Amino acid sequence: MNVGANSSAVKTISLLTATCIVVANMVGTGIFTSLGFQVGDLPTGFSIMALWFVGGVCALCGAFAYAELGAALPRSGGEYHFLGVIYHPVVGFLAGWVSATVGFAAPVAIAAMPFGTYLANVWPGANPLVLSLLVVWICTLVLLRDVQLGSAFQDASTMLKIALILVILVAGFCVKATQPISFLPAKTDGALIASAPFAISLYYVMYSYSGWNASTYIVGEVRNPARTIPWSVGLGTIFVMGLYLAVNAVFMRSTPISEMAGKQQVALVAGTHLFGDAGGKVMAVFICIGLISTVSSMMWIGPRVTMAMGEDLRALHWLARKNARGIPIPAILLQAVVATYLLVAGSFETVVSYVQFALALSSALAVAGVIVLRWRQPDLPRPYRAWGYPVTPLIFLAVIGWMMWHMLENPETRKPSLLGLATIALGLIVYYLSPKNPSPVSASATA
Repeated sequence: MNVGANSSAVKTISLLTATCIVVANMVGTGIFTSLGFQVGDLPTGFSIMALWFVGGVCALCGAFAYAELGAALPRSGGEYHFLGVIYHPVVGFLAGWVSATVGFAAPVAIAAMPFGTYLANVWPGANPLVLSLLVVWICTLVLLRDVQLGSAFQDASTMLKIALILVILVAGFCVKATQPISFLPAKTDGALIASAPFAISLYYVMYSYSGWNASTYIVGEVRNPARTIPWSVGLGTIFVMGLYLAVNAVFMRSTPISEMAGKQQVALVAGTHLFGDAGGKVMAVFICIGLISTVSSMMWIGPRVTMAMGEDLRALHWLARKNARGIPIPAILLQAVVATYLLVAGSFETVVSYVQFALALSSALAVAGVIVLRWRQPDLPRPYRAWGYPVTPLIFLAVIGWMMWHMLENPETRKPSLLGLATIALGLIVYYLSPKNPSPVSASATA
């Protein structure tokens, strides 16, 4: 097994930066928008806290499994690399296909669009679409300029985002006029937690937590991956889970549920209660600054997947090209173009909706791959072993399986889920029509 497939990559990413990438990928639009669609069907404080706690535990269990895979199979590419080695190159390609086409570009657009909308509220007369495009291309130019510059930008923007969220938390817990809501369990909470609405709401929560595996996509550029990958995914996930629980508690403590129900921009609604009449603009500035690091981190990680795919498929070899500083310029530019198209077309919400089922399926296969790999290759060097194995990966698979079942069962989520599977089928056609390069990983795995 060749663990040095990316040995030529420049090892510039520290534990701090890797953790910041995980945090920045997780803390995005979900925490500021999804609560309004949850409180209608889950009207109690305890059921909402349980929802975000279950999502956090599921993400943490997944992070333990991904940390083992990242340390044992240290090559950039995430699920594309893991699934290709564990199962078959075609399985890895299909995971990479989803990520490379819309799996990262759509979240970039989803973070950029509210950036433009919120900033337009502060900057009267500005065009939200133009502002959204500007943040995408400014982040792209920063990442094209220099890896070290991108690293510093990521650290600074993520730290600023967390600082601003902490300001919201302090204001929320200091507010005197609170809502009559209890976070203690009630008689009806058991039925709520076992209900279909809880499972459907978990779908949006897991989207908010998506990014817990972010540092595994850039293993080839991480210093000491055997140590850095486990610590970055673990610390990042635990930290974000604490933030999410606290933010949701603040929103429900300060704002009437009736005002948040069905509202996408719950942070702006809560901001009015937290900061008075100027709360909307204050929250808009907070969210805009925080979303910069979300756009930046997605723009950083996504091209590493397409770069790894270009190394293995001759039809996509141009995506593997890097400059003298190891920056995958064609892959970065491709993702920026796709994100630009989604912004201009205005259809990225539908794209994200259908792609989430496929991404959940990829994550489930990767976590199951920890079990498969231990059975197939028990002597494979594992610098890190998943904590709580095999319980933690089984918890992840059970929660994700339950969620995906309800996504297929629910009429509102069934069609987007099936469209996600159709995207995978399209990738299968592309794979078998493309000439392959000998994969350095698979070739050495059989040596």
